[in-house]
Amino acid sequence: MEALTTDSSVGPLAGLRVIDAGNMIAGPLGATQMADFGADVIKLELPGVGDSIRHWAPLKNGLSLWWKVIGRNKRLATLTLSHPRGRELFLRLVRDVDVVIENFRPGTFERWGLDYATLAAENPKLVLVRVSGFGQTGPYAGRGGYGTIAEAFSGIPSFTGAPDRPPTLPGFPMADSVAATFAAMSAMFAVYNRDHGTGCGQEIDVSLYEPLFRLVESQVIGFDQLGIVKERIGNRLAEDSPRNTYLTKDGRWIGVSASSQRTFERLVQAMGKPELVDDPRFVNNATRCEYDTALDAILASWFSENHSGDIMALFERVGVVAGPVYDIKDIFDDPHYQARQNIVSVPDEDFGSVRMQGVTPRFAGTPGRVRHAGRGIGADNREVYRDVLGLSESEFRSLGANGII
Repeated sequence: MEALTTDSSVGPLAGLRVIDAGNMIAGPLGATQMADFGADVIKLELPGVGDSIRHWAPLKNGLSLWWKVIGRNKRLATLTLSHPRGRELFLRLVRDVDVVIENFRPGTFERWGLDYATLAAENPKLVLVRVSGFGQTGPYAGRGGYGTIAEAFSGIPSFTGAPDRPPTLPGFPMADSVAATFAAMSAMFAVYNRDHGTGCGQEIDVSLYEPLFRLVESQVIGFDQLGIVKERIGNRLAEDSPRNTYLTKDGRWIGVSASSQRTFERLVQAMGKPELVDDPRFVNNATRCEYDTALDAILASWFSENHSGDIMALFERVGVVAGPVYDIKDIFDDPHYQARQNIVSVPDEDFGSVRMQGVTPRFAGTPGRVRHAGRGIGADNREVYRDVLGLSESEFRSLGANGII
């Protein structure tokens, strides 16, 4: 099998070959993260249908803008994995790739005859990353997995939001996005182990809920040792005070975190309330957490009497840790976002160019880059099947005529 002749020859993952056999976000976004850093990623989609994310809003001229981001930097081919001929072609592709990412319901790949043992027989060095709602094992493995359900199952909404309001879910697919990051990270762990350890690939099981559960840190040991059940207290933290967002006189919100003593002292000095430093209720972070409602009211009153621009200018001068709550328009206008190239202009076959998030994190020696936005279904079928797999023209045409690609 020939190496892909892409322009992904730069970046720390240059030379790594990946098949994105997933759908929607959790699997495909992990592959996108790898493509951003130079991996050659072949995205496989169902012929005539494509990835479901292609139909998600926002839409422009009937085309999904979400797809433009998650489909960026990938070679696009179509293939019916459930068809015997499609399975055969997939196994041929697998022979010369490093990583396969899939996020079908557990058992689907096995039903198609694409279990890891079968794939490893074709390529013992293959790393197979499997993303699902509840993992490949356990009593809930067969359940459908959506990010919203995983977020609820992780426990995070139980302590997120106001105490007198329902549990709060994030306003974006957080579980899918975090799982995608863990999928990309784990794939590289396995590739390192293969190349510097065992010499073999392996199967990786990533659920949607476990990466979120891992991030709650002290809650498990806190419940185990002290019986603590974290509750909803709005933007405040039981371990950190003051910590909240405050509404200014001109209707903007500013976030503040000042749990360290020096930061707190700078804050109240800037507010013109130095007496708060010696108030027995606020002498250290522990006492401030105990009396956080009273402290929060004092801060809220002060912020409501001042304009956001004046507050931020003052805080910048004296070193108070604070920041305005941005919406997307603010982000587009912000000079720091611009200087860091957090938003980049990307060539696009449908709209000429589109702006989207840049690559993160930033590598000094081998940076990633966004080469193009997501393109049309099967855009690279000819290259993948004729040039990469070496099929004849008649074979290639037959695959299309029979709905296999």
